[in-house]
Amino acid sequence: MSGMRQIGLVAALFLIACTPVEPAATPARETKPAATAPAPSPARTSGIAAANPYAVDAGLEILAAGGSAADAAVAIQAMLGLVEPQSSGVGGGGFMLYYDAATKKVTAFDGREAAPKGATPGMFLRDDGEPMSYSDAVVSGRSTGVPGAIAMLGAVHARHGLLPWSRLFEPAIRAAENGILVPKRMARFANGDFAQAHEPDVRALFSRPDGSPVQAGDTFHNPKYAATLRLIASQGPRALLEPPLRDEIIARTHAEPRAGTLAAGDFTAYQPRVGDALCGPYLAFVVCVPPPPSSGVSLLQVLAILDRTDIAARGPADPQGWYLFAMASRLMYADRDQFVADPEFIPVPVRGMLEPHYISRRAALIGGTPGPAPAAGDPASVERGADATIEAAGTSHFVVVDASGDMVSMTTTVESLFGSGRAVGGFILNNQLTDFSYRPVVDGKPVANAVTGGKRPRSSMAPVIILDASGRPVAALGSPGGSAILAYNAKAIVGLLAWKLPLQQAIDLPNVIARGDEYFGEAGKLAPGVADALAARGVAVKPGRGEESGLHGVVIGADGRATGAADPRREGAWKTLTK
Repeated sequence: MSGMRQIGLVAALFLIACTPVEPAATPARETKPAATAPAPSPARTSGIAAANPYAVDAGLEILAAGGSAADAAVAIQAMLGLVEPQSSGVGGGGFMLYYDAATKKVTAFDGREAAPKGATPGMFLRDDGEPMSYSDAVVSGRSTGVPGAIAMLGAVHARHGLLPWSRLFEPAIRAAENGILVPKRMARFANGDFAQAHEPDVRALFSRPDGSPVQAGDTFHNPKYAATLRLIASQGPRALLEPPLRDEIIARTHAEPRAGTLAAGDFTAYQPRVGDALCGPYLAFVVCVPPPPSSGVSLLQVLAILDRTDIAARGPADPQGWYLFAMASRLMYADRDQFVADPEFIPVPVRGMLEPHYISRRAALIGGTPGPAPAAGDPASVERGADATIEAAGTSHFVVVDASGDMVSMTTTVESLFGSGRAVGGFILNNQLTDFSYRPVVDGKPVANAVTGGKRPRSSMAPVIILDASGRPVAALGSPGGSAILAYNAKAIVGLLAWKLPLQQAIDLPNVIARGDEYFGEAGKLAPGVADALAARGVAVKPGRGEESGLHGVVIGADGRATGAADPRREGAWKTLTK
């Protein structure tokens, strides 16, 4: 609470409601001349943390050529679609925060996929009114929304790019044509026992000449993907939303089983959303996230609840610290599941969820023992039905810092592993529409995250940028992981800011996810005695879920030097630009 008093004024200045956002202007094609690198201050570091070294190197190549953090982000995403296609790609969507060092402003970019106008509330229900199985819904033509990642990156490039758009795709095009060594994670999932791994498109893309799945260390070429990237590079960021790629996507999603309803008009209407970040206080810092349909508001909420406890006086070896973290997480998920959705279609009580008296009332529910799963609170007068959304973990996160001090924090996804299992042009199509609630009404009450034509599904993606009380950037981070993203991000922030750990140690902390009556994560990695002490209080952390974080981040020192970190649970790396 001392932290709250410390920056009450800062909170008033930085706490921003989910304001209406304007459509991003379509960037002009090839209007930007090649730029020379801005002269860095002697202490400033350019660097990238991403989930695969190929992607890091692609971004560094662009920074070395004089590109900005925005330029590097485009190159990183293009490369991730080649080397980590099970997680993200040009056929998916994402959210980005961009810190502009010149204006000291954090802007939120929303490239979340949108449902077609023909989508209906019951499209994931069977004829008997019961929800489809998750696997049936995912591999259906109905699961794919209008892809938004590249259009969003185009909006970022229009505002902050320095190099020509076409230059940014050269590293990924070159790698797709010349071949890469198959990463272990790609091979693991190409050989996986889940529905998408057995779909014909996935098998065709990620197989050896004899038809067997690729193995780690094989040389992998994707000439179709190179051709797609050349088209995007030459035609601009809306190339995926126009013929011929648009028509190929529509045709593939209209194929059985369970054909979708995507149409040309859905692609024409799509615009990334651009607006203010949503920021709130934690200790002596300001934490910024994207507004809904991102679940960033819920990350701010759990941090605010924890700020009403003494977790900052604890540490990773103290069972009480983890107990408080788990109880605050349960409260956060209860509200998130009930209230967060696309604010252009349903009111989201952002201010109510973060209002100090409401936060205090939620924090007061943390008792000495867990008790039953907490119900959602009442930050809004409207009654909503219980959520029925299933989330998967096919996502990635990266951060970039450039020589001018601009910073990117971007979470990007195709939703499930290999998305819908369908592909065109060498890239995977998303299954983001399965992030809607399958049931539109529960107990007679409408569900906030129900399917509606044109609506964007709620997302757990919540890229983070942290400022100090003067507005100086302190850190940027984020993670994949489905609904567990919020717990992963909160763990890293608590470790970094409350427990004052170096960023790498904060990322390395064991993952603990508490939602409803379930507690799962990396019990075996907790400090000696912590798991037993938690179990004695009724918090038995079970393994088997919660081990798939992919936290990547960077901390900016007072001297401007950047120190990054990558999650050891994936194949990521942090590298700096050396000259």
